[in-house]
Amino acid sequence: MIVVQPAPKIGWYGDDFTGASDTLAVLAQRGQRALLFRGLPTAAQLERAGPLDAVGIAGASRAMAPDEMTAELTPVGAFFADLGVRVLHYKCCSTFDSAPHVGNISVAARALRAAVPGAFANALLPIVGGQPNIGRYCTFSTLFAAAGTGGVVHRIDRHPTMSVHPVTPMAEADLRRHLALQGFGAIAGLHYPAYGDDAAALDAQLAALLAGGPEAVLCDISRPEDLAVVGRLIWQAAQRQPLLAIGASSVAQALCAHWGATVALAAPLAPAPGPVFLLAGSLSPVTRRQRDLALSYVQVPVDAARLAADPAYGDTQAEAIAAHLLAGRSVLASTAPQAGAAAADVPPAVVAAATATFLTRILQRAPVGRLGIAGGDTSSRAVQGLDLWGLSFLGAPSPGVALCRVHSDDAALDGIELMLKGGQMGSDDLFERLIHGG
Repeated sequence: MIVVQPAPKIGWYGDDFTGASDTLAVLAQRGQRALLFRGLPTAAQLERAGPLDAVGIAGASRAMAPDEMTAELTPVGAFFADLGVRVLHYKCCSTFDSAPHVGNISVAARALRAAVPGAFANALLPIVGGQPNIGRYCTFSTLFAAAGTGGVVHRIDRHPTMSVHPVTPMAEADLRRHLALQGFGAIAGLHYPAYGDDAAALDAQLAALLAGGPEAVLCDISRPEDLAVVGRLIWQAAQRQPLLAIGASSVAQALCAHWGATVALAAPLAPAPGPVFLLAGSLSPVTRRQRDLALSYVQVPVDAARLAADPAYGDTQAEAIAAHLLAGRSVLASTAPQAGAAAADVPPAVVAAATATFLTRILQRAPVGRLGIAGGDTSSRAVQGLDLWGLSFLGAPSPGVALCRVHSDDAALDGIELMLKGGQMGSDDLFERLIHGG
């Protein structure tokens, strides 16, 4: 049994690495002692981390089939039950893109709750929709999302990127219906107009919803003011019995808003200590704009299919990129198809493994002080190939984007600054600021 005293208030599992780091940023910016581990931490690693208010695990369940998800998440649920957290947060993408056959959120919920029977069996299983600070809004259980930072807001099933996602296209905007297709039973909706009631009236409405025996309650987040209201409901229930909560980083935002933890002003991002290596695998138009404006990098297109099929090709590209880095030039390597080219017809897991090997080879040849991983399941999983055991928060160069410090037993990796971002996240000049600061 792992004993951490006092027990962390919250534990979270991120269904991809970039999303997990966003929750790390949310908690750390609000004064919570938080650390994100790559996989289940050992007792020794927890001891090295010191006292923590929040413990995170970065995973890749968003890209897994149901059986693989169950095998991944069952020990995670047991770990957090053993740790004694009051809230276990399954951090999914803010756009909830998932499907019955991949990244199934219902499978995740049941695996985490079944790991230790009764541990997270609270009658309330809150699903928190919306995260306004990154342009995600949930009203009457219907999800809306901006197309990029500050972009036009679309209903999620009409979103120019998420409605045509290559793996998990969003064809339904009502999250209750979307999740029912993945196997959830009845999902009650707690809608934002009720948040204007006094606390007693809102508690009574939630109790009435729970009396109907739903599997989950979907809570709207349509504006920042909604966060503290939902956070109170979650924390109040968690004091009676630990619970599982599902949603984007707005789950952590809601709890912190209820606790009165406010965002601390951060210092501007400092210029990079040397050349930067940035690996971009996202197909998102947002990442494409960031890449097009990244004029301070040597840009190297990398064929994902060849990377997966031909180790010699990966070695050649790694040598060329390392040579640029050793000469002091920052490099942006993109595994996304170039304009007019079709996406590689290679299983994502195969590309992910090849990309991880590719990244490791580059860093072995040319260690860097600052590294960026930009979006995509493939790129997100690539960082899991690095010999690191944890990440702590350094700064947020853009909403939804985290800059972290790497914790590793490998001296060449320990202390690297690592930027992680989802495909839809970040301002247009983000990649430039990763070099120049600001």
